Amino acid sequence: MRVAVLDADKCQPRKCAKECIKFCPGVRMGEETIVFEDGKPRISEELCTGCGICVKKCPFQAISVVGLPDELKEGLIHQYGENAFRLFYLPYPRENAVTGLIGENGIGKTTIVRIFSGEIIPNLGKLGSENKEAVLEYFSGTQFYDYFKELYDGKIKAVHKPQYVDYLPKVVKGKVKQLLERVDERNMLGEIATKLELENTLKRDIKEISGGELQRVAIAGAILREGDIYIFDEPSSYLDVKQRLNVAKIIRELARENRVLVVEHDLVVLDYLADYINILYGKVGAYGIVSHPRSVREGINVYLEGYLKEENIRFRREPIKFEVRPPSPGWENKPFIKFKNLKKSLGEFSIEIEGGEINQGEVIGILGPNAIGKTTFVKMLAGVIKQDAGEIEYISNTKAKVSYKPQYIKPEGDRSVEEVMRKVYSPFFEREILKPLELEQLYHKNVQELSGGELQRVAIALCLGREAEIYLLDEPSAYLDVEQRLKVAKIIRRTMEKREAVGIVVDHDILFVDYISDRLMVFYGKPGKEGKATKPLSMKEGMNRFLKDIDITFRRDPETGRPRANKPGSTKDREQKAKGEYYYV
Repeated sequence: MRVAVLDADKCQPRKCAKECIKFCPGVRMGEETIVFEDGKPRISEELCTGCGICVKKCPFQAISVVGLPDELKEGLIHQYGENAFRLFYLPYPRENAVTGLIGENGIGKTTIVRIFSGEIIPNLGKLGSENKEAVLEYFSGTQFYDYFKELYDGKIKAVHKPQYVDYLPKVVKGKVKQLLERVDERNMLGEIATKLELENTLKRDIKEISGGELQRVAIAGAILREGDIYIFDEPSSYLDVKQRLNVAKIIRELARENRVLVVEHDLVVLDYLADYINILYGKVGAYGIVSHPRSVREGINVYLEGYLKEENIRFRREPIKFEVRPPSPGWENKPFIKFKNLKKSLGEFSIEIEGGEINQGEVIGILGPNAIGKTTFVKMLAGVIKQDAGEIEYISNTKAKVSYKPQYIKPEGDRSVEEVMRKVYSPFFEREILKPLELEQLYHKNVQELSGGELQRVAIALCLGREAEIYLLDEPSAYLDVEQRLKVAKIIRRTMEKREAVGIVVDHDILFVDYISDRLMVFYGKPGKEGKATKPLSMKEGMNRFLKDIDITFRRDPETGRPRANKPGSTKDREQKAKGEYYYV
């Protein structure tokens, strides 16, 4: 089975010599293997031999040709058009359980979400034939039949929390309380607002609230509605660790009486939240295949291993492993920046930071709740704002150059990604940052058209591409999939080592912070009122301090070394708390 896919956004026939048709052996022999229709090439999958010449010759990398096993034909669920993305197989959202989906961005997770919510009627590969009766006939005699029959008859109501909550203020207006009252079909607004810590947010206008508050409002809006299946697309973005695990508990409560489907890239949250996992693999933008369901622990471990035993498919060259013990620091005795008891007041909020030092080539992870002063500390080091008390000393005696990636990214100007990247281009940038982040594939796009994940990668590349001594990255994992998060972690570490610079990373993904950091700074206090921070601590000391504050224990998975949150009150949880070992055990 041959699958030929054209990325219509990348394809630019006016800027090329139509190399795909010019060099195609089939066309040169008089066959209509590739023809131009409506200004774009159309590739015949029946005539295509899979030689790959058009793939190599296309100057914009717009063509993919992949050979797939013929038995996959029977599993084709949806195809977006001729030479377009297609999805094979579906997960089954079980009753009274949370089904998690894990896979790269652009592999079909959102398509699945839209199929189960009824937003898309799958065409089963027959283009222009979105027919409910055909879907029911296709699934006849399977567990999917009953689900889709009831969905199409209006007997199942699907409630969908979308991925990008940033757009909420653009589509709804007014006070948060009034907006949630409109959708409160379960008469639970007071209870859910308390559980999600939204009491103070209710009286505010939706256009004035932060990203974390927007996320919790969107989650509340979904939970308050009556539904039979609840679908949550990336519910942890912008939330701090405590909020993430709190949201996971609330979503799990929904599964007592309903089906729940969750797309989530934070593996700690997914592990804590889901009962079953379906892995999606394939080729981004070309095709996605849904694996058999697995238990949550096995599913995540298989995903990190990159090998599906039953399917005999390897989708990752090397397994991802985590340090079982904190790495020994090789950067000691090279201090680069010292700070002494920093203090800053901003309106009614104040922050105090214990004195400490950061070394060359070191990556400092910063953990703590939202609205506790992490970004304020980052801005003080960057010189964006000045401290009220205390000193910041750069060992070189000259103020260090600082490159800063903010938490919330807004595309500026009307330029292509290629134009933006030219500002920071160097052989080092191309080799260590541009290619690993796969940004050349976005060169043709205008920055205003980028998705959240694409914009995040561009912002990270710009930050790391600038010549600087200190790199400050605020929530670099937001909207990135698992693969991209781990790539970004490696790129940040490599950049700091090669440039002998300092990396300071603020993030809420425990697994990401664990993977990237040499030491940790822990922020604590009363969010929005008073913040305090430790000096840089060892990974063990820092994690224990942070997790003790939020009363959560973690263990290591014996197979992969990844952090796993213990269920509150479990035997492991009680044992670790008794020993004071909240993390490295």
